[in-house]
Amino acid sequence: MSSVNPVGWFEIPVVDLERACAFYQQVFLLQFERMQMGPSDMAMFPYDHQANGAAGALIKEAGYEPSISGTLVYFVADDVASTLERVKAAGGKVVLPKTAIGEHGFIGHFTDSEGNKVGLHSMQ
Repeated sequence: MSSVNPVGWFEIPVVDLERACAFYQQVFLLQFERMQMGPSDMAMFPYDHQANGAAGALIKEAGYEPSISGTLVYFVADDVASTLERVKAAGGKVVLPKTAIGEHGFIGHFTDSEGNKVGLHSMQ
């Protein structure tokens, strides 16, 4: 791989796209761009093509199933603890509370409205 940040795209499977959008909008204080791509009903996370990091979407499509045991996507947060509080308020469940990982900051895990396990990372 020649890229410093090799992950270029991610998709988070959902059962109910409206419910999932409402959940993530409340947790991350953002808005989605809805899009139909072939058989996929998608909600795109905001993305700046000039910045580092991966783009991604919530996706509803046959064959995509939410999971707590597959690949774990980490979202960058200003503070893991306050974001986990919004997770609880939005109806999600905290799986791993804010946990120090030494000089690399803090992580936390939660399950979303669809049953996916998702990670958070912050430096504070």
